[in-house]
Amino acid sequence: QVQLVESGGGLVQAGASLRLSCAASGRTFSSYAVGWFRQAPGKEREFVAAITWSGDNTYYADSVKGRFTISRDNAKNTVYLQMNSLKPEDTAVYFCAADAAQRRVVAGTGRSWGQGTQVTVSS
Repeated sequence: QVQLVESGGGLVQAGASLRLSCAASGRTFSSYAVGWFRQAPGKEREFVAAITWSGDNTYYADSVKGRFTISRDNAKNTVYLQMNSLKPEDTAVYFCAADAAQRRVVAGTGRSWGQGTQVTVSS
């Protein structure tokens, strides 16, 4: 497993952009799929985006398609989530998760999780 630390959250106005980072420790991070999830108050955690270990394939929730972009830099052991055209409904704590098994990441059962970073979008 790897240790994950998210950063980049904050308070922004609707229409603004933020870039979240998920920094990992561990030599094998480049072989892990990584996903972003979010949880709003009173709601269940939901899938946002995922990327394969190579970065060749990405997956998005319908609610963020066209606005969010997931990418990775394996040399820096970091995965990014570029969030554009933010909406108030994007307000949540954002978590990254990693696992060597891609299916576990997409299913939300990845075995490594970060502590989360708060994103608040005001209207």
